[in-house]
Amino acid sequence: MTVKRAYETPVPAAASPEVDLGWMRVCLEEAALAAWRGEVPVGAVVVDPAGQKIGRGHNLRELLEDPTAHAEVLAMREAARHLDSWRLEGCTLYVTLEPCPMCAGAIVNGRVARVVYGCQDPKAGAAGSLWNLLADPRLNHRAAVEGGLLADESAALLKAFFKMRRGRR
Repeated sequence: MTVKRAYETPVPAAASPEVDLGWMRVCLEEAALAAWRGEVPVGAVVVDPAGQKIGRGHNLRELLEDPTAHAEVLAMREAARHLDSWRLEGCTLYVTLEPCPMCAGAIVNGRVARVVYGCQDPKAGAAGSLWNLLADPRLNHRAAVEGGLLADESAALLKAFFKMRRGRR
């Protein structure tokens, strides 16, 4: 583990590729639940430093009529309740789609140590595609980021969902 600044939490070592793949598959299951509910298929899981799932979520913006009900935010809320703390230090957030600026802000504010995502978001990605908020040195926290894990599977869910949506119009 390395610490870049005194106020940052240590970044956990990357889990084994098999562990990361396993959690990303759970995210894909969450994303499929979102699609089944008519939501954009994005799924997320928060894992604590011991490797235990402490939060999960999928998009629920339409159902909850809440613009903040993104998969990442819902998973982090559940994780914070589990920990009885808003500080998700040492935790890893897995998500099928690169976080948007809102979710990246929540990740920074929640002190998430590591983010692993599936496919890039060329229209709203804030973890390297359009912006790189998770690595911005002007912010008080940065998260380690790894993208592209099961990217094809994540993108296929999104493409199928939007193809179906366009077919209904």
